[in-house]
Amino acid sequence: MLNKLAQIEAKFEKTEEALALPETINDQEKFRELMKEHKKLSPIVEKYREYKRACTEEEDAEMMLDEADDAEMKKMIIDEIAVQKEKKAMLAEELQILLLPRDPNDDKNVIMEIRAGAGGDEAALFAATLYRMYSMYAESVGWRTELMSAGETELGGYREISFMVTAEGAYSKLKFESGVHRVQRVPETETQGRIHTSTVTVAVLPEVEDIEIEIRPEDLQVETCKSSGAGGQHVNKTESAIRILHKPSGIVVECQEERSQHKNRDKAMKMLRAKLYDIEKTKQDNAIASERKSQVGTGDRSQKIRTYNFPQNRVTDHRIGFTTHNFDGFLDGDIEEMLLALMAADTAEKLKGSAENAN
Repeated sequence: MLNKLAQIEAKFEKTEEALALPETINDQEKFRELMKEHKKLSPIVEKYREYKRACTEEEDAEMMLDEADDAEMKKMIIDEIAVQKEKKAMLAEELQILLLPRDPNDDKNVIMEIRAGAGGDEAALFAATLYRMYSMYAESVGWRTELMSAGETELGGYREISFMVTAEGAYSKLKFESGVHRVQRVPETETQGRIHTSTVTVAVLPEVEDIEIEIRPEDLQVETCKSSGAGGQHVNKTESAIRILHKPSGIVVECQEERSQHKNRDKAMKMLRAKLYDIEKTKQDNAIASERKSQVGTGDRSQKIRTYNFPQNRVTDHRIGFTTHNFDGFLDGDIEEMLLALMAADTAEKLKGSAENAN
């Protein structure tokens, strides 16, 4: 671990040096990339330097202990050594966590989709409750929400509702909300006082960045030819029409609308770029659909991740066995404790896997 940390520190220092160069400052794209790298490495390097200071403090104290004659002084030094050892152990654990592979989507904005599952109108009403809960939580931590689409019911619930949460790190916290949320309560229309069970599915999807289409010149086969069809003498005499084959995909585009070969080529390239974009977009959409399906399952009551029990004023997350009786506060957006507990459990699981792999 220490070798890896030393390499990260060296990379961090090179990044800092590069950021100070005039050519970097004048190149906005390069500057942004280096700042992103600097921001990513900074917490690890700061913690590593803190760890190295603790090591130095411990070593210095041990040297002082060897030279100390006074019993009281020795006791003070031994206590200091114990403090530094404890500090080192704590910092080493924090560094292990910082070195764990990060989810590449953690810093992204999210699209949340809430859908009524089993339970009819009750499920739709609870979908509205969850939307309100997440909106209030986002507001409490300074995040911005934006409604994207909603299918309302006559009773004020939602068959489905989608909204964007804009904030750095939104996905890292909200991704654990994906799954089936079960609600148990007595509906207002229930005359016998019986508890009904309904479900709502939540999907948390990272915002997809704009798709960049790279077209390499060596992947193109460009042909020129005379335009066909009406157009008079000019059409028959000049080879202004363009036909482009994109070899990796097999897509062929042609353009002969302009008299200029250059303009026809530009239009053909735009057509090719649009077609390739559509293919990549479809792939991403399919991947998102697959992710959504894996997150929410079928909406069956048995696939629950969390239960909201109104009669008992209890919210229980079944994945980590976390229960809170701050029921009203939770539904009013006070969900930070739950989210942090889920994040901690995920980190513990990753650390366990990392230790097993190391062995």
